[in-house]
Amino acid sequence: MGDVLSQSEIDALLNAISTGTADESVFQKESAKEAKDYNFKRPSKFNKDQLRTLEIIFDNYSRLISSFLSGYLRTSTTVQVVNAEQTTYQEFSNSLVNPVILSIVDFSPFKGQILLDLSSNLGFSIIDRILGGPGYGIKKVREFSEIELILIERILSQMITLLEEPWENVAEINPSIAKIETNSQFAQIISPNEMIALITLNIKLG
Repeated sequence: MGDVLSQSEIDALLNAISTGTADESVFQKESAKEAKDYNFKRPSKFNKDQLRTLEIIFDNYSRLISSFLSGYLRTSTTVQVVNAEQTTYQEFSNSLVNPVILSIVDFSPFKGQILLDLSSNLGFSIIDRILGGPGYGIKKVREFSEIELILIERILSQMITLLEEPWENVAEINPSIAKIETNSQFAQIISPNEMIALITLNIKLG
């Protein structure tokens, strides 16, 4: 709480203002406060500390994925966090290219869901490796077959289970796949203008 002025000090201040002899230093402290811009169309939802915490969590997660994929696919795999940022859901959904592998994950006990987007080229490389191939993608873009989606869902289910360990210092979670979408048009699960945290991972096979 600031200093309390006595009645005589208040009278002296009012008199100085009325005569135009008030010392500017009296108001210097208040005038030093500056207004900050606020974007009402894109309100900030996550502060830097929260984004940094998410980056640390997913950095630990990336190491778990790297070990898991290396053993499962029997090839050297590296996973790294590229960045952690906030953006609108519309900007995220507009960046999706069909066909897409989008896992809608139940992030129990938290409300809402998280989305795990796996690039289609990486998806085909993983499938090729599972079936005994060298792990090449495909040159011609096409939809995933029913068998391919089953294989992808199996590996994604195990990858999502790995989220439990890096989150244990924050909360005890029980993530599971609610469904997998292969068309970005069906990925509108929240308001387009909703701010979301976007964590980007870079995965290299072989």
